[in-house]
Amino acid sequence: MTIAAVTNLLHCFRTFTALGAELSEAEWNSASLCPGWSVKDVAAHLSGIERALSGWVPSAENPPPFDQIGAYMAEARGRSGAELLADMNAIVQGRQAELSAMADADFEATSWTPVGVQTYGRFMAVRTFDFWVHEQDIRVPLGLEGHLDGGAAAMSLDEVRLSLGYIVGKRASIPEGQRIKIVLSGPVGGELCATVDGRARGVDRLDDPTATVSTDLLTFMLLACGRIDPEVPIAAGKVSFAGDLSVAEQLARNLRFTF
Repeated sequence: MTIAAVTNLLHCFRTFTALGAELSEAEWNSASLCPGWSVKDVAAHLSGIERALSGWVPSAENPPPFDQIGAYMAEARGRSGAELLADMNAIVQGRQAELSAMADADFEATSWTPVGVQTYGRFMAVRTFDFWVHEQDIRVPLGLEGHLDGGAAAMSLDEVRLSLGYIVGKRASIPEGQRIKIVLSGPVGGELCATVDGRARGVDRLDDPTATVSTDLLTFMLLACGRIDPEVPIAAGKVSFAGDLSVAEQLARNLRFTF
C-alpha cells in the first residue's frame, strides 16, 4: 500500500494544481462543497497541511505542527488565487522531492495519523483521500467533473470501505441480522458489503443481501463525506433501493462518516 499511497498522493498534487490553474479569480472565491469554506480556503487547507508535513519526522508522540495551519489559511484569504496556487506549487514540489527520497523504512515508521497511531505510509493514504475529496469539493459546485477514475479515486473509496462497519452499525443503526450491499457504478465502482451479526462489520462479498443501495461513485462519496443532503440525489433518482426498502433507505440517508 505504501508505494500506491505515495504514487496516488503525488498524482493528486498534480491534478489539484492543474485544476487550480484553470480557475478564474471569481471561481477561487466561490463557495466549495466543504461547509463554510471557499475554493481558496480548501486549497489553503491542503497547502497548509503539506507545509506542516514538510521536514516533519514521523512520530507517534509528536504530531505535525498543525497549529500553523489556521494562520496560513487566514493569510491565504488575502491573496489572489494565482498567488496561492504559486505557493501551493512550491510546497507540493518540495513534498514530492521529500517523499521521493524516502526509503521503505521511512514509510513503515510508526507515525501519528488522523486515524490513530499507524505508519507514515498509512498517513499518506489518508492524505490521498483528503486531496481527492477536497478536489471534488471544488469540481462539483463549479461543474468541472473529473478525476473519478484511477488509483487515487479507488484509494479514497477504500478509506470509506475501512469504515463501513461504523457507518452501518453506528451512523445508520442498521438492525441485527441485516446483510447490506452498496453497488457503485462508474470507472471506480464495485460493491461494499457488510453484515450485522452481533456487531456490524465489512465483508468482502455478499450473494444474498437483505438490502441493497445502488448509486454512482461520486454521489456515494459525497454522501459518505457529508457534502450533500441525501434527499437531493434520492429525489433525483440517483440512488436506488432493493430488498428491504426501509433498511436500504435508512442506510442511504445515514452514510456520512466524516466531514
